[in-house]
Amino acid sequence: MATPETALAEFVSALAYEDLPADVQETVRRAFLDTAGVTLAGAVDGAGETAFETDGIDPESAAIATLLGFETGPAAERALRVGTASHALDYDDLSWAMDGHPSVTLVPTIFALGPETDASGADLLTAYAAGFEVECALAGPISPDHYEAGWHATATFGAFGATAAAASLLDLDAGETEHALNVAASTPAGLKRNFGSMTKPLHAGLCSRSGVTAARLAARGFTADSQAVSGDRGFWDRYGPAVRGDFDFDPDEWALAESGIHVKYYPCCYFTHSPIAATAALCRDNDVAPREIERISVRASQGAADALHHADPETGLEGKFSMEYTVASAAARERVGLGAFEEAAISDPDVQFVRERVDFTVDDALDYDSHEAIVRIETADSEFERRQENPPGTHDDPLSEAELREKFRECAERTVSTDVAGSLADALLSLDSHEDAVAALTP
Repeated sequence: MATPETALAEFVSALAYEDLPADVQETVRRAFLDTAGVTLAGAVDGAGETAFETDGIDPESAAIATLLGFETGPAAERALRVGTASHALDYDDLSWAMDGHPSVTLVPTIFALGPETDASGADLLTAYAAGFEVECALAGPISPDHYEAGWHATATFGAFGATAAAASLLDLDAGETEHALNVAASTPAGLKRNFGSMTKPLHAGLCSRSGVTAARLAARGFTADSQAVSGDRGFWDRYGPAVRGDFDFDPDEWALAESGIHVKYYPCCYFTHSPIAATAALCRDNDVAPREIERISVRASQGAADALHHADPETGLEGKFSMEYTVASAAARERVGLGAFEEAAISDPDVQFVRERVDFTVDDALDYDSHEAIVRIETADSEFERRQENPPGTHDDPLSEAELREKFRECAERTVSTDVAGSLADALLSLDSHEDAVAALTP
């Protein structure tokens, strides 16, 4: 029987655009649009801005081709800074199939290798699908224990996804792809302890760089142990629980279709999204003003408690990982958007008034990684409660195209004009129709 490494390598090397079901193609096109938008915004903010400036690039004046990673410097370094920028705002998509953020591990890698491979739009979509399926397949046997133990799954499983995407674009054969994946097994890293700092988005950049490096080395004949993932003292043994689940990979069953991708409607940790939606709905439907609130109680999962450890944030980055601050923002603001996490917004008097009255506890009845939440708001004379199973933008209840385009516009116009943002959105949503992908994405 083929090893997991061999099975995945054969899948990646054989995958063609024509193999992708129509719904998978649509999901991936939307992922490219969303990721390009958050990357353009993240390139001029915090970790993303610093990553560009460290390479001597002023992102405020850089061209789209530079901001998206098509030019200026070696491919691995472009993947590093664009990957960091794409995750800098924590506004990028996620999937529970890998307990992390798939697109920031894949799109920067793909964009970095697009020019040298003369890739078509269909090639880009195929590489994305290959990477997504691989990182989800490798996550299965050790999730969610791996995340619960303190690893940032975006970075760890993402290293394999990025490698598979790169191998697809570079047209590696099955043997070369297998070596690339096993090379990648020595690169995963990323600690949840760094959530709320610039190092969290760096995790996405590092795994994107690892994917480019592993695949390009394998293309030149670089070798690795044949079972660096599944063998004794391999990746699963070192990064997973003592007893792991089975490797269950069927190339005819698409994680992109089954579990799919959740697109973020708020630019902060996903564990805050259901509480934000519930709080906003309660305040809107019951006409509750911020200063009327005496207490907000939030019950959510243990996974949320593990990720959200900034009860009284001092920076915008910490605010993204604060249940108290995000819920207070939902109660005091019309929308929890990018502006809610700018440094000046943290000290907003109405928000701070409510934040001091938010009580967050773990509901043991919820699964570890559940994103369900129960929110109760108390005023002097009333109480209101709402159970929010899912936030806006899930795979089963996606944002409309208009909502997705509006989010893209909000992000992209931080670096480009309205006209350019519109042209880029059109190109991304029709990506597989373009023979020269790079030319289509640099209007």
